Amino acid sequence: MTERSDIEKKKAVVLLSGGVDSATVLAIAGQRGFSLYALSFRYGQRHSIELDAAGRIALREGVVRHLTVDIDLRLIGGSALTADIAVPKHGAVEELPKAIPVTYVPARNTIFLSYALAWAEVIGSSDIFIGVNALDYSGYPDCRLEYIEAYERMANLATKAGVEGRGALKIHAPLIALSKAQIIRRGVELGVDYSLTHSCYDPDANGASCGRCDSCLLRLKGFREAGLQDPVRYSQKR
Repeated sequence: MTERSDIEKKKAVVLLSGGVDSATVLAIAGQRGFSLYALSFRYGQRHSIELDAAGRIALREGVVRHLTVDIDLRLIGGSALTADIAVPKHGAVEELPKAIPVTYVPARNTIFLSYALAWAEVIGSSDIFIGVNALDYSGYPDCRLEYIEAYERMANLATKAGVEGRGALKIHAPLIALSKAQIIRRGVELGVDYSLTHSCYDPDANGASCGRCDSCLLRLKGFREAGLQDPVRYSQKR
């Protein structure tokens, strides 16, 4: 049997931040035979360097189109990523707080998924991929399975495509129940080049990761448990 041409492939909108999880999800969507439409956001995040990573990943994975949307969430604030609030630093993963951290950006995934939903409807896609994870994550409420399921139900009520029955929208969250180590191993199997990615919330002026923010610590833990060396640069590696 011959492979389907790009024209015949089903289209998928993939949220691409430039980090480990989104790079892995993009590869998974490609491996499942989807034609890839990557969606990134410049939302006023202090670590906007992640958009450079997203561009590198999209180019390597051969996406059909990579769209970067500008939204200024600094106007709303409320997060260390979008306001003049210090990014918390810790010495080890065990020190991470149990409460939702100040790096949580209010309603971020809801906003991002809404844009993905709109673009999916325009390009005739019924599939959205997102790299949320409910195991090795920072406690964000919009990374849980019940949130994804609720959003999917809402999406099928809120769109012309859903109301007209032209195809039920599916939000794919293939990493939801995986540890960071499992995610990394899966990505390696798919040929993901993690040296292209960026995860740090507070990189230095040269783009080196801090090694002490929530995101860095969880990333380092994942590589360590996967038995691999993290290929990105750190100013303070733990």
